[in-house]
Amino acid sequence: MSFLRIEPARQRLQRSELAVPASRPELFGKALHGDADYIFLDLEDSVAPGEKEIARGHAVKALRDYDWRGRGKTVSLRINGLDTHFMYRDVIDVVELAGDRLDTILIPKAGTPSDVYMVDALLTQIEEARALPHRIGIEVLIETALGLANVEAIAQSSRRVEAMHFGVADYAASVRARTTSIGGLNPDYPGDQWHYAISRMVVACRAYGLRPIDGPFGDFKDPEGYLAAARRAAALGIEGKWAIHPTQIPMANEVFTPGAPEVERARRILAAVEEAAAVGRGAAQLDGKMIDAASARLAQNIVNTADSIHARRAPSLTLVPGGN
Repeated sequence: MSFLRIEPARQRLQRSELAVPASRPELFGKALHGDADYIFLDLEDSVAPGEKEIARGHAVKALRDYDWRGRGKTVSLRINGLDTHFMYRDVIDVVELAGDRLDTILIPKAGTPSDVYMVDALLTQIEEARALPHRIGIEVLIETALGLANVEAIAQSSRRVEAMHFGVADYAASVRARTTSIGGLNPDYPGDQWHYAISRMVVACRAYGLRPIDGPFGDFKDPEGYLAAARRAAALGIEGKWAIHPTQIPMANEVFTPGAPEVERARRILAAVEEAAAVGRGAAQLDGKMIDAASARLAQNIVNTADSIHARRAPSLTLVPGGN
């Protein structure tokens, strides 16, 4: 290992991530009772310009009225882009009134470290002014050529940054890629044309202690396509995937949940490596295969994920007592 030690960001279970338009309050209860690990209330693409202000109010009410954490969920707010005049009011209006109930802010189309710095500065001032009890995290969407070109710098831009998400639709538009559907494959390309971008984002995340998350798959009537995309992403080191429709949630949870045989073998690997170390050996054998410290690190990743899933809190309250 390098002498430089990077402290990992806060780890959260994020196998499935459901996008919920903040302009659609009738969907909030369904999201609360669903099986997604992570919910983001969206103020950006799914909200029309004329509805931005009322959507902020709905987001505040959703944060204050519903006990997302009691249901074992991470709750985030996707703000509008920094190139719009909506962004600053998104942060100020929602965080001032409901920041104590908010886990992270999701920044769309992050292109440079200064984009993160601007949101970080606003959050810092609001947290101090309102004496918020916890620091709100930042997650960024890598969905432009500029963002991918600066992905390593963005990953190091703030101690608040926890995760990066790959936004395939806007990325495709940014690089002018020819694609047949959001997140789908182009039959003219011999493979998956999104692998380079996803791999580069994963490397930046793992180098600097962040969670890499894959974005949407647009055709929610194509479960086989969604599963294939999720499995390809998981093979590259991705921790979870967006769901733009509730039917995609169980598929994401399935792909990003280690199977029982996989977890059992991982625990056996850790035990075997520990036994070998106790007698002064750097490697061991298990089921006819050599295992060593690298094997233990791979196994520990699987065990940590399984333990996080097991520890997820059971459904409890729907409403915060006294919330309004």
